[in-house]
Amino acid sequence: MSISRTFTTRFTKAALALLLATSSSLAMAQERPDLVVGVADLPATLEPGKELSNVGTRVNYSIFDTLIRRDFLSDEGGGGSTLVPSLATSWSRIDDRTLEVKLRDDVTFHNGAKLTAEDVVFTFSPERLSGENALLPEGPAYFSVLEAVKAIDDTTLHFITKGPDPLLEQRLASWASWIVNKADWEAKAAEDGGVPMFPVGTGPYMLDSYRADEAIRLVANDAYFGGTPTAASVTFREVPEPSTRVAGLVSGEFDIITNVAPDQIDQINSYDDIETRSVVLANSHVLVYNVTDPALSDARVRQAMNLAIDRDLLNQALWGGQAVVPNGHQYPEFGDMYNPDHVGVEYDPERARALLEEAGYDGALIRYTTQPHYYLNALPAAQAIIEMWKDVGLNVELNVVESFSGVDFKTLQVRTWSNSTRYPDPVGGLWNLWGPFGSPQRTNQSWIGTENLERFNALGAILESTVALEPRQQAAWEMLDIWKEDAPGTVLYQPLETYGVAKDVNWQPYTFYYMDLRPYNLSFDAQ
Repeated sequence: MSISRTFTTRFTKAALALLLATSSSLAMAQERPDLVVGVADLPATLEPGKELSNVGTRVNYSIFDTLIRRDFLSDEGGGGSTLVPSLATSWSRIDDRTLEVKLRDDVTFHNGAKLTAEDVVFTFSPERLSGENALLPEGPAYFSVLEAVKAIDDTTLHFITKGPDPLLEQRLASWASWIVNKADWEAKAAEDGGVPMFPVGTGPYMLDSYRADEAIRLVANDAYFGGTPTAASVTFREVPEPSTRVAGLVSGEFDIITNVAPDQIDQINSYDDIETRSVVLANSHVLVYNVTDPALSDARVRQAMNLAIDRDLLNQALWGGQAVVPNGHQYPEFGDMYNPDHVGVEYDPERARALLEEAGYDGALIRYTTQPHYYLNALPAAQAIIEMWKDVGLNVELNVVESFSGVDFKTLQVRTWSNSTRYPDPVGGLWNLWGPFGSPQRTNQSWIGTENLERFNALGAILESTVALEPRQQAAWEMLDIWKEDAPGTVLYQPLETYGVAKDVNWQPYTFYYMDLRPYNLSFDAQ
């Protein structure tokens, strides 16, 4: 029998506030609900080119806009890849290295400043984002392809790449490409010591309050060019424990919760007024191996570790069979760039034992480091994988840390990570995440010295600067083989991302960590 919540709805509260309102502007705000989202973690900063993570993009997606937007709703499952206008009204290729972009002329930032081409030039400038020594170290992974961004007039820009770039439009619709206000950014940078924590954007919601490790509250930007936001405010509240998030959803404290475990789905769906909504993410949980560590320096040891993992068993045990074990570090959404013949992951414990013997593995200790709650099922997955590794003769122990903040990744032997597809192409996955880029979390540095790394990097340069399909395929598919052979890490599975949602909230999750709360994807049923 279903159980109903007995708590006052958000609309009852809003109606009461409306009766007490003394101005039309306050009345308009209070007619809309206040949305509260329970999340496992919060970002350390709202600088959209720095906090490139699942927890960061979830929040920043409502604060900032890109020039071009990927329309996830162009596919009914929330994984569409059609590109549509956002801050840009149109874009066109002038030649094989130049993209002309036309801006909207009716957009203002949250501080009231009008959006101009100069803001866009600054956003992608070498100093901030695209240069080798950019203040945002992950920026070059996305935009080192740029030679220049030129303002032709207030609403016209030319993006000029160093060579032909088949993915420039996708780049402008994806991570690190959210537009910031130049004057605000520079003023706050001077106060914050180089990179501001809270630059302003143009998005449907703007920052009201930030309490580290507690909550981030956004309020509606009623001047939003994409239409009046449907919620008066959005609060992301940090609740690390999954069971506590579920309890908050049941009680009515939260309208949406993230990272619902598969074994909690039936419980949530047993209530009359809440439900679960699930998507398989275009993201893989991965392990990263430090190949410079003596215990892991032999590729055969790392290959054995990968062969010892029964990913199908993990999927059944942890995800109820609803996750997806990908065919290596690639995804079908890559289209013609996907290689169906690549054997990406295998389970062969006997071969793993033989490789360890061949490598002369002497029982050296290997520590597996993970956070307990950042990735759903990370801890039980770690516990299961350690037992699988022990079964083939590896000496492994678990190291649980509450946060990776301040941790020197070079000291970790095995660590958890996840890899999202920034755009539907190998450039936005394997190359972007494992190439020679600047962030400490970038993993190219973790497999320095392996036999094929130089070749991998050379192929990546071809991949991101070649338009013709066949040479791009050859480069990408050889990179897949190198990554498997050198084994600097491994993919585990594409997780099932399940949200708990109040039934009166009309909202579609995406196959990405973006939480899109724009008017076209968020509305409420009256109560």
